[in-house]
Amino acid sequence: MQHAIKYPLIIFDPVAVSIGHMDIHWYGIMYLLAFLSFWAVGNMVATRRPWWGWSKEDVSDSLFYGMLGVILGGRIGYMLFYGFDLLLAEPLSIFRVWDGGMSFHGGLLGVIIAMAWIARRSKKTFWQVADFVAPMIPLGLALGRLGNFIGGELWGRLTDVPWAMIFAKSTGFSAGDTAALNEAWRSGALDHLARHPSQLYQAGLEGLSLFFILMWYSAKPRPAAAVSGLFLLGYGLFRLFVEFFRQPDEHLGFLAMQWLTMGMLLSLPMIAAGAIIMFFSHKSESNRSKG
Repeated sequence: MQHAIKYPLIIFDPVAVSIGHMDIHWYGIMYLLAFLSFWAVGNMVATRRPWWGWSKEDVSDSLFYGMLGVILGGRIGYMLFYGFDLLLAEPLSIFRVWDGGMSFHGGLLGVIIAMAWIARRSKKTFWQVADFVAPMIPLGLALGRLGNFIGGELWGRLTDVPWAMIFAKSTGFSAGDTAALNEAWRSGALDHLARHPSQLYQAGLEGLSLFFILMWYSAKPRPAAAVSGLFLLGYGLFRLFVEFFRQPDEHLGFLAMQWLTMGMLLSLPMIAAGAIIMFFSHKSESNRSKG
């Protein structure tokens, strides 16, 4: 009697298109779409919300320097936060971006540095730049998490929820054992390896949900730094929540008490910083209006 397939097997070809000897990976396409989404939404906001005082040239400059911040900060942050042992053993591994491994928190630090440079270059304040840029970031995060999902990486913890999925890379089968992998899946031998699709949770929460929240909140003038504070607070809360469903990085595991992960540890300061920034932002605005 044939086993009724209970959970889908997630196995995609990481290469979207091959042109001669050049392979274009889905992960790279998602990054390209993320940058394009920033450009498109940024131009729309600059046109429809004139109180920001941004031109299309300002948006293009922000995109260029932001790209550098995301890529350099994301990779360096990943190697420092999640792959420090590998970095010490193989220093040149920091350049192997095609192997995957980008840290949001490192990318955020890179973007902060880029925004400070943009502010100085354009004679805007840091918060004028940060508040304009913040609502555009979550769409890129959503696309990046879809790239993680297609790549079958950063999967969730084991579960038996109806929407669980089996990620090929988590089964122990090598990349060349496709036939054996599919046979084991069809027989039900892999059902116990079903996991939360935490990449999709992140795409929906810290991506799409946070995007709509920030776009709504920034639809009218807000106190300086308030939009940025809400971004930090919202991302930190969503990421902290998803970390309870996401499998910790294998080489790190749980940092303490069999539940604290590196993602949680890095998100807690974001939550605190976001709440503090929003509090003082609105307090300063209130004091100005009273005066």
